[in-house]
Amino acid sequence: MPTQIKEIAVGDVARRTADQEDDFQGETMSLNMGPSHPATHGVLRLKLELDGDYILSCDPVIGYLHRGDEKIAENMTYNQFVPYTDRLDYLAPLSNNVCYAIAVEKLAGLQVPPRCETIRLICCELARLASHLLGVGVYGMDTGAMTVFLYTFTQREKLYTLFEELTGARFTNSYTRIGGLARDIPEGWLGRVNEFLNQLGPAIDEIDNLLTRNKIFLDRTKDIGVISKEDAISYGFTGPNLRASGVDVDLRRDRPYLGYENYDFETPIGSVGDCYDRYLVRLVEMRESAKIVRQAIEKMPDGPWYAEDAKKIFKPMKDKVLTSMEELIQNFMIVTEGPQIPAGEVYFEAENPKGALGFYICSKGGGVPFRLRIRGASFCSLSILPKLLPGMMMSDIPVVLGSFDFVMGECDR
Repeated sequence: MPTQIKEIAVGDVARRTADQEDDFQGETMSLNMGPSHPATHGVLRLKLELDGDYILSCDPVIGYLHRGDEKIAENMTYNQFVPYTDRLDYLAPLSNNVCYAIAVEKLAGLQVPPRCETIRLICCELARLASHLLGVGVYGMDTGAMTVFLYTFTQREKLYTLFEELTGARFTNSYTRIGGLARDIPEGWLGRVNEFLNQLGPAIDEIDNLLTRNKIFLDRTKDIGVISKEDAISYGFTGPNLRASGVDVDLRRDRPYLGYENYDFETPIGSVGDCYDRYLVRLVEMRESAKIVRQAIEKMPDGPWYAEDAKKIFKPMKDKVLTSMEELIQNFMIVTEGPQIPAGEVYFEAENPKGALGFYICSKGGGVPFRLRIRGASFCSLSILPKLLPGMMMSDIPVVLGSFDFVMGECDR
């Protein structure tokens, strides 16, 4: 007798929607994924209810990294809190510093000079590149593409060398000050940034070639973790995750700061809102950030890199402190009592790599904030998991989490 053969495809055994019923209902299983698990990208715990490999429910548990940053801020001077902003999204500390400094400066009614703004803008875009390089590389690893991670990590290391030349530190830089910067850019640094950008373009092309049309990558990310425009807005998504769902919002363009309105760049928008779109948006954003940095280097103005007239806010230069009694007293007052910020309240949010990072500050005058609150993008990204994951497979969890590119330091604060 001839043998009967039935052909099956992978799609026949896949069930990724909650409304598909299984004819063979068995016992369900409760499983804790994390808080220490390589696929959760940090100390995130997912309480899962499983039917075999299928997810019935998901309850994310956060708070394992909670440090009370907001309360700490209310007990130290404005400048002393700058290093704490590094630890929020520790993959993009340069842009965190800038966002916090601008919030305080708005409260103080302080305008920094154009050179300071341009240097800050370059820092923000290089921080976006560093964050996206790691995000895309780790995302490749989450889907089984280890080589991409090695490529992106190599580029990120080159960026960190540039950060070290600029700030003196590779990881937590603490470069921005209220009213200016810690120091001016070193001689020849802009040229070295240009050299880095020249070789970054081909490196991004290589990553593009490895991932974008890779069959395994497409199977694991296409139409997986789809988030509609309405859901993205209602769950408070911002940044690349919001734009991947087709919502055309970019704070750099819509509410310009640091002179972003003077630069030519495009905002990539997704059409489906799945894991693949979230990857594509970040890939294109890296090219756009490189374009912005090139323009900023060409436009780099001369002049001071700190607000010279803000005597009660920005510390005097060291050479003046060593030669003038008045400057020495001013330095002593700012170090001991903090920059003197007038009473009032302000909220400012910037377009950071993970999404919108916002600082609300309430001041009663003096050198210490009365209240400080932080709005991070990662918390909102994780809040959709109980709705998104049920009906998907266990193996989809690292792919969905990786596509959000969240960081627990910002979520837990």
